Amino acid sequence: MTTDAGSLPGKAERPSGSVKAKHSLGSRLVEGVSGGLVRVFLIVVGLFWLVPTIGLLLSSLRSPEDIAASGWWKVFTEPSQITFDSYSKLLENEDITSSLLNTVWITVPATLLVVIIGSLAGYAFAWMEFPGRDWWFLGVVGLLVVPVQVALIPIAELFGNIGIFGSVIGVVLFHVGFGLPFAVFLLRNFFAEIPRELLEAARLDGAGELRLFFRVVMPLGAPAIAALGIFQFLWVWNDLLVALIFSDSGSQPITVALQTQVRQFGNNIDVLAPGAFISMVVPLAVFFAFQRQFVSGVMAGAVK
Repeated sequence: MTTDAGSLPGKAERPSGSVKAKHSLGSRLVEGVSGGLVRVFLIVVGLFWLVPTIGLLLSSLRSPEDIAASGWWKVFTEPSQITFDSYSKLLENEDITSSLLNTVWITVPATLLVVIIGSLAGYAFAWMEFPGRDWWFLGVVGLLVVPVQVALIPIAELFGNIGIFGSVIGVVLFHVGFGLPFAVFLLRNFFAEIPRELLEAARLDGAGELRLFFRVVMPLGAPAIAALGIFQFLWVWNDLLVALIFSDSGSQPITVALQTQVRQFGNNIDVLAPGAFISMVVPLAVFFAFQRQFVSGVMAGAVK
């Protein structure tokens, strides 16, 4: 009993000592920096990041005369300046409306083709045996370091010879070609982390390769596939260089149309501002709509 009584104070002192260490000045500073202060800092950074978007939105809701007379912040003191006439004029501008449709026709197929082909190729490199598999994959990895600028002239000549230069198909094929190496590399590494026992169990149940891919691999790889889709969509939607070279007046996307409108900035600001806002807000909407899948895909790849 004496020994137990003597040991009790010693045991009681350890938690009190640990409590003091936990609530020391240094630990409180660390908790404050890693907690509330960091959140406040990130909120401030996020608000500053949104300022150009808010300014562009408010500018698109003002008349050209008001834009020339004062800054967009004047709306907060004079809300009567807000009008939707610029968006009405935008819908009447055939160059802008057709370019928006062209952007959709370019971005959606280029994203879907990269995701589908990249997923199939990533699964093949990860789990299928065929001659020269590792060497072929090294070739795909090597394509990641090839800059887009190197291929512009040769591919432009190739597209001209086969008759698709200046068309939507040509722009889509270029984006697919340069998007696939990253897609295959990303998805192959992700699919390779799937437990082999799971795939073997599905094969024992009679599942073929296609059924195994669509029923097992695709659901497990959904986060990585979603992250890849967002990356590809944002890259193609915001692209200017490739579209500027491979598209013509009938197939130009919104980025090229806005670049053309900038040359006459003083005469068409009422069309340029709403067009630029729509071009900006679509990628933002896509990102925020799929941000959970994007974050889970990035984190899953980081953990694996």
